[in-house]
Parts: sequence; structure tokens; C-alpha cells
Amino acid sequence: MTPRPAAASARSSARGHAHAPAAITIVGATATGKSALSLALAERLDGEVVNADSMQFYRGMDIGTAKLPVDERRGIAHHQLDTLDVTEDAAVAAFQRDARADIAAIHARGRRAVVVGGSGLYVRALLDRFEFPPTDPEVRARLEARAESEGPGLLHRELAAADPVAASRIPAQNAKRIVRALEVIELTGRPFSASLPTHEYEIPAVQIGLRLDYETLDARIDARVDAMWAAGLVEEVRALEERGLRDGVTARRAVGYAETLRHLDGELTAAQTRETIAQSTRRLARRQAKWFRPDGRVRWIEAPRDAADVERAAGDAIAAFGDGSDGSDDA
Repeated sequence: MTPRPAAASARSSARGHAHAPAAITIVGATATGKSALSLALAERLDGEVVNADSMQFYRGMDIGTAKLPVDERRGIAHHQLDTLDVTEDAAVAAFQRDARADIAAIHARGRRAVVVGGSGLYVRALLDRFEFPPTDPEVRARLEARAESEGPGLLHRELAAADPVAASRIPAQNAKRIVRALEVIELTGRPFSASLPTHEYEIPAVQIGLRLDYETLDARIDARVDAMWAAGLVEEVRALEERGLRDGVTARRAVGYAETLRHLDGELTAAQTRETIAQSTRRLARRQAKWFRPDGRVRWIEAPRDAADVERAAGDAIAAFGDGSDGSDDA
């Protein structure tokens, strides 16, 4: 298990939240079993789930994001799902505000918030001290138009010249984050990396990371893609097209959806599309693991190997965070 940092670092998390319970946060790569574990923990802790997967914000993006169907949520309340139309852009600042309000309300009801998601930036924004630099719609629109016409690679090279630290943390294919970084640099004259969050909790929290070897994870990803295809991913994307998916800056680029749009355009066969989705998902999983691994506050446990192993993982998680009464013990 990853060593935990000194108590002084985590005690800063209790600033302004001294008596609030910790938000139990399940992190890790896609397909490691985070959703199943969140249900098991919510049942054990009388909890409610707060989603931190940015692609699950979108209404109708269900199959391709592995969003839990309502009838599989065991009657457990879920928050921050289906909050956006596919034409809307996900905003980290809005998520931070709304999800923190959800957590406060859950705890005010005497229940426990269980946060789950692999979108590292959104998890960090929710849990950590993270102040947002200014934005300008005209500047952003100009940069987005360039990303669309020139490709994100060129803009990434510009970012590397202006802020090498930020460029090293943002994949060259992630147009949204590249545009945001260049926007901040243009508006503030400061490196975007200077505004990135620190490993310092703003709200009490305990993070549980799910560890799974890549050989097993890759096999799961392949099986998941085949299951999504059989469940009607193509039909889902067709329906979302009618609701403006191709106009959505963020949604149309989501793994599974971007590739299926290419299939509908005749660029990829069905087999090629499934393989391309699997490749993209494997790359995503490795980026997620790379994001969470350096955070010494994460308490790592073995991911559930199958459905029968979820309760073992839930027990390991509870043992890892103790009673989880606050985020200021020595987390």
C-alpha cells in the first residue's frame, strides 16, 4: 500500500470543515470496478454517490460511458449524473460548486458522501484547494476554432513553448485542456501550471485507489467494448446525433463516441471501430493511473477481480480509511 504523507499536510484539509465527515472518494483507471465498489460502500455506510466522471454528466451518453442504469443503483441516490446536454461544455468550476453543495447536503442529512470517478482534474477540483483563473468567451472561441481547423497538436506545441510544465501534463490530443491553458496564459500573462491545484484538501476527504495489473485491465476493456457494442452503442450515438452531438465541443470527443461517429461517417468498419475504441480506452486508463499515482494521499487497494470480489474490496477500503470520520487524521 502506498505510504501516507505526514499528518500536517492532510490537517490543512479541515480548514473551515473541522466537524464535517470525510467524503470517501474512489479513484483509479476506467474498468477497475469503481462503480461496483461505490455501491457496496454506499450500502455499508448509508451513503449517497457523487459522480466525478465528466463524461457521465451528459444526458443520453449512457452505454459508452458505462453509466450505471437507474435499476442497477439499488435505490441509492446518485448526484452529478445527466446534468448537461451534449451540446453543452462541461465546466470544472461549476462542477466544483455543485458537487461540493451535494456533499454538504448529504452530510447534513446524516449520510455519507461517496465520490466516484476517474476524471482526475474534476476529482482534484472537488477535493482540493483550487482557484479558477479568468475566462473570456471570445478568446476561447478563437482558440477552439484554431484547434478545430489546425488540430490540437499545433496548439500543444505552442503550449510547450509557453509553459513546458503544463504541456507535459496535458496530452497532445486533449484539445479542450490545451485551449484552456492557452486561454489562461493569454489572459493572465502567467503560466497555466501556476493555477493547477496542489495536493491540499479543501474539504475533508479520503481517497481509495483501485489497483489492477494492465494485463487484466486490458482484457476487461476489450470485453467492455464488445459489451457496449452489443448493447447498442451505435444506436445511442445515432440518437445523440439528432440531439446535436456533433456540435458538442466536449461530448463529441469522448472515447467511444468520437470513434463511433467516424464509423457512421464510413471511415471505420465495425471491427475497426471496436478496436479503435479499445485502444483509446487503454490509453485513457494509463493516463488516469499516471494522474493518480503520484498523489501520496491515495490509499491503494486491490481492485475487485469480479462481482463476487466486490465485498472483499469494500472491506479493504473501509480498513484503509478507518472510520473515515474526517479527512484530517493522517490521510
